[in-house]
Amino acid sequence: MKFVGIVGTIAEKSYNRKLLEYIVKHYTEIAEIEMLDIKDVPMFNASKDQTNSEVIQNLNNKILAADGVILVTPEHNHTTTAAMKSVLEWLSFNVHPFENKPVLIVGASYFSQGSSRAQLSLRQILDSPGVNALVMPGNEFLLGNVKEAFDDNGELKDERTAGFLGSVLEKFAKWVEVLKALNTKEKEETSWEDEDLTAAGAVDTTVRGVDPDADDWVELAAQKTKAAQKKEYVKLNSGLLTVDQLNWFLNSMPMELTYADDNNQFIYYNHTKPGKEMLAPREPEQTGSPISKVHPDRARDGVKKTIHALRTGETDLVKMPVPGNQINERYLMHYYKAMHDEEGNYRGVNEWVLDMWPIVKAYLEQTGQKLVKDENAQDVIASASKHEEAKVEENIETKVNTSEEPRLDEGIDSVTGASE
Repeated sequence: MKFVGIVGTIAEKSYNRKLLEYIVKHYTEIAEIEMLDIKDVPMFNASKDQTNSEVIQNLNNKILAADGVILVTPEHNHTTTAAMKSVLEWLSFNVHPFENKPVLIVGASYFSQGSSRAQLSLRQILDSPGVNALVMPGNEFLLGNVKEAFDDNGELKDERTAGFLGSVLEKFAKWVEVLKALNTKEKEETSWEDEDLTAAGAVDTTVRGVDPDADDWVELAAQKTKAAQKKEYVKLNSGLLTVDQLNWFLNSMPMELTYADDNNQFIYYNHTKPGKEMLAPREPEQTGSPISKVHPDRARDGVKKTIHALRTGETDLVKMPVPGNQINERYLMHYYKAMHDEEGNYRGVNEWVLDMWPIVKAYLEQTGQKLVKDENAQDVIASASKHEEAKVEENIETKVNTSEEPRLDEGIDSVTGASE
């Protein structure tokens, strides 16, 4: 289990920082706990959005990846600190890493109340719209008279205090596990019909404040995020490329690639040909649109089934031939691969479309072999519907599926290109 901890102060000397350091040192058997530094977080100013700065993005990503968050607050004027408040403002402005995130509040103060009023204030902030954290109820840890609480080695002097702190952390870990189990059950109980293709929600990578239906979404989103362009470098997990190099690389791929994120927003394709010349037609002005806007109504049930199967882990790869394939002329395949981050969270769909026939044809020519029809095999080019068996016999090479029932293989583009 992984927790992150934030101390609500930038002071060089802090008893609350000493408290978090004690927690990090002594409770490794409960969880791995990482302290996050906030000394470089700017004072919140909505007029000068710094959400995309390195320090805010680092906090955002660390919190998103953690199982839970420990907030350690001093008390200033009967409330939490300006430093803590500013951090929470940034992390509820254009990013929302605290949403549905388990949080434990602890704190220390010079006198007997142990930051109780600051903790109450912090609970109210964390419960507000835009933050929506899941703060652990009860089990308050209020360290009073903190000047006398630690010895010279940073150890808590009172064994009962240390024991109580340990019990609070153990309960927090159990609470995190319970919430995780509930969320898992909730995900398991969802139906493919619940899959939202309208991108009405948001994920941590969603570019907010830009109309997804705008024809120039890419340019507007790039301006909003101050995205790297042309000769500017992008660090990848195993390389360093400029944006131009990335485009050259992706556009040279022998297949059409599409990225739909975990919010079901169509955000990329490798634009190599005009839309009408593509295997699965797309147009630049469609980028940014929700998936619902790039498919006709008749295809949407199939799209929902495909994405739901990938999102829930029912499968991590859906593959299907495209209706209209012709033997010994073309064999288009659509592949839909679930993408996951380092923590195993679903992050969207990687779709690629490929004409398999040139590859098969080259293999046959180079090896001197030929294809022979298996008379006992069901024809996969023809409709699988038993009601169409007679038609299949009449025209086995060009028959396509005409079933009106939604199927799993009516995926993102198996019925129609995204340009329709």
